[in-house]
Amino acid sequence: MEAQRPFVCVPFGTRNHFALDLGLDPEDPIGALGAFDGQERPVDIGRVGERWFLNNVSLGLYASFVHDPAKKTRNRLVALLRMLPAALGRSRKPLDLSLDVDGKGEHHSALVVLVAVNHYTMRSMADLGRRETLDAGELHAYVIEAVSRRALLGLFGRTVAGGLERAEGWTERVAERFRLEASHEHLHAAIDGEPVVLQAPLDLEVRPRALRVLLPRRPA
Repeated sequence: MEAQRPFVCVPFGTRNHFALDLGLDPEDPIGALGAFDGQERPVDIGRVGERWFLNNVSLGLYASFVHDPAKKTRNRLVALLRMLPAALGRSRKPLDLSLDVDGKGEHHSALVVLVAVNHYTMRSMADLGRRETLDAGELHAYVIEAVSRRALLGLFGRTVAGGLERAEGWTERVAERFRLEASHEHLHAAIDGEPVVLQAPLDLEVRPRALRVLLPRRPA
């Protein structure tokens, strides 16, 4: 970003979310190298503090699993099942936070917070789904609230079946930037799936079409 040079994405990772959203074939990492003679596409990129992110920043239960090697898993369904007892147990510790959206503060007692660059279909928490666009210039904040255990069971049931948008305990907000204030100064987070510790308050913003990406040319 600082050097204003184009980026080539090679799908050789765990889940390859960004590569899939770009339309790359995760089974053909060598084919992705054709991007060096390919075409340029500008996409949005997110920033939290001094860190860039391509996909999302997560806080709460999922981020805690990323920080704990004993609980970290590559399988989202297994991660979801591990989140259930943590979310429903008596020892659950929701994040007490305030989310500033367009100058209006919202209080949340959250089990999971995920701020994404553009909109995920969010078929379930076990499957983030895909992003239809990478250049809408938006941040989407998804929050799972620490509601009653009965409501949480219903919400987690819908994460398996899909249809999260209208579930009790589910909140989604859209903006170009968010400010997140929390009761803790240091927050365990995951940036694009990697564990980090961030200092509150968090200022998150989207930089529209600021990342130059090279992609293989499509066959004529």
